[in-house]
Amino acid sequence: MIFSVDTQRLLAMHYVYPLPLQKLQQLLSPVDVLSYLEETHPNEIASTLQITRQKALQISQNFQRVMNLPLKEVYAQANIFPIPFNHPYFPAQLFEIPSPPTVLYVKGQRALLERDKRIAIIGSRKATAYTKVAIDIIVPSLVENEYTVVSGLARGADTMAHEAAIKFGGHTIAVLGHGFNFLYPKENRALANKMAESHLLITEYPPYMKPTKWQFPMRNRLISGLSQALVVTEAALKSGTLITTECALEQGKDVFVVPGPIHAEQSKGTNKLLLEGAIPVCDGHQIVETLSLFSSKN
Repeated sequence: MIFSVDTQRLLAMHYVYPLPLQKLQQLLSPVDVLSYLEETHPNEIASTLQITRQKALQISQNFQRVMNLPLKEVYAQANIFPIPFNHPYFPAQLFEIPSPPTVLYVKGQRALLERDKRIAIIGSRKATAYTKVAIDIIVPSLVENEYTVVSGLARGADTMAHEAAIKFGGHTIAVLGHGFNFLYPKENRALANKMAESHLLITEYPPYMKPTKWQFPMRNRLISGLSQALVVTEAALKSGTLITTECALEQGKDVFVVPGPIHAEQSKGTNKLLLEGAIPVCDGHQIVETLSLFSSKN
């Protein structure tokens, strides 16, 4: 359900307490507590959000402080564009994933969110030269057919995917696991700056939130949620890449996997995915044709 909610109040609430959409709905329905949060007793906030009274009091105090700040102007000065869940730019497909975000913060070409043709390319942070070869074979056809490449700006395969999309003249989106005041990994700063100008950076976290280990698995659901399908290049048996793959399968997305040498550690996870029914892929044309075939049947 799409609620009518004051943007300043929503952004202020998300800044002090970046709650997911299900939690926000508890503040909006059946009674719109958010519209009079300053006057709400901490006990009511605690009961509504199922948090401690001390936490509720802290939220109330911080909310009143942030409400006095010109948040939209502050974000604009930092070239950050907030997209609440009820904004026209908010990708509709994210309502279909577990725990949709309440707000997306973006930098760069927002129009990329209006394009439906998006493919996620992910793989190992310890990707070998094999991943680069595979990506350089796959990406040109995707770019030629106007697909935007989505990944996570991590070391290894993510970096290669973003760089290949740029190199072959396409567009790319990076989903971050932290706020814009930070960048992880630091060695991707130049790439991130380039993407913030000509491509797109996305995060569900307010600018001040530092990278923490639990946030990266959470952002994986956005990578798959934004994409029509997922391409996996290399992955060990115990790999964060497989978390994103699980998200994609739960969301009903097609998963394409690059077969790898049976002796290679970074191919054991991908080869296992193939045994479990993932689609083997050897070039980008195959992905385009498969997705076109499925779409024509729907």
